[in-house]
Amino acid sequence: MSAAATTAPVRRALPAPRGLVWTVLRLHRTALWIWTGFVVLTAGLLLWLYGPGAAHTQHLLDTLGYAGVQQDAWAAGVTGTFTGTYNDLFQDPASLLNISSFAVALFAAGTLTSRELENGTARLAWTQSVTPARWLAAKLAVPALLVTAGTSLLVLLYRMLWNAHGNLLLAGIGPRALYFAIGPATVAAPLLGLAVGAVAGLALRRTLPALAVAGLTQYAVNAFRANSWPFQGRYQQPELSVRSRAITSTGKEIPDPGCYDSHACLARHDVVGFTRRYLPSPDYWPRQLLETGVLLAATAILVAVAFGVLRKRSTS
Repeated sequence: MSAAATTAPVRRALPAPRGLVWTVLRLHRTALWIWTGFVVLTAGLLLWLYGPGAAHTQHLLDTLGYAGVQQDAWAAGVTGTFTGTYNDLFQDPASLLNISSFAVALFAAGTLTSRELENGTARLAWTQSVTPARWLAAKLAVPALLVTAGTSLLVLLYRMLWNAHGNLLLAGIGPRALYFAIGPATVAAPLLGLAVGAVAGLALRRTLPALAVAGLTQYAVNAFRANSWPFQGRYQQPELSVRSRAITSTGKEIPDPGCYDSHACLARHDVVGFTRRYLPSPDYWPRQLLETGVLLAATAILVAVAFGVLRKRSTS
């Protein structure tokens, strides 16, 4: 028997994370599963709103115009977060994304940094050929990559939903607030939360105080973004412009006659359908890019502060 025949075939294994990356993933696997579940469930909600979830409200818009949209939104007797109407379900993922940046800050302050400093496992890692700088770099880089990937996917799906069914939202400040809440700044916000939490955890080295400081700081950041120029500033800015038209049997577009559910009125005006859409805001991209730049700059500064605090703590 030849040597070639007796040589076992070489099995090629798929590349897998090793070293610090593997350690971070394994140590924080519960948080990884929670984040994965959040992304999957939110993406599922967005896809449902894009597809079958929009069918009923779209039918009301097509047959009754904006009055049909109002009828659907007020079906529960009240509008607000998590009420179950299409208008509110449309905006619920934005609330979840906002909450996620808060959750990332708490995770970074507690589980990611302060807990390991508090129980001494960080110093144990530093004695095993892992420098404090490499330890922190892995601690920040792995979650940052996963958070960026997840939020980017959700923002892309949200933009797709807005482009398809933004016309089904009730007029007011809500659509503008949502419009300015789904963009690159939404991806940058949890990265700032990660940096805020890391600084709090490294500076305080106690889990509960770090959680409190990171939570309050991120809450203040979110409140500032929501109400201050050049950020979302939803209370200082006008509503998005909207164009609503009725379509006659000849294909001509006329102003919405406001017939509500009166079929006699629709027949009198020869209306067979409706069209409605929010017009893009000219200041969307300037403000989005400015806000994203500010958030990323603040994140970079806080990351540098985190490394400075770690250097001081590890040498003391």
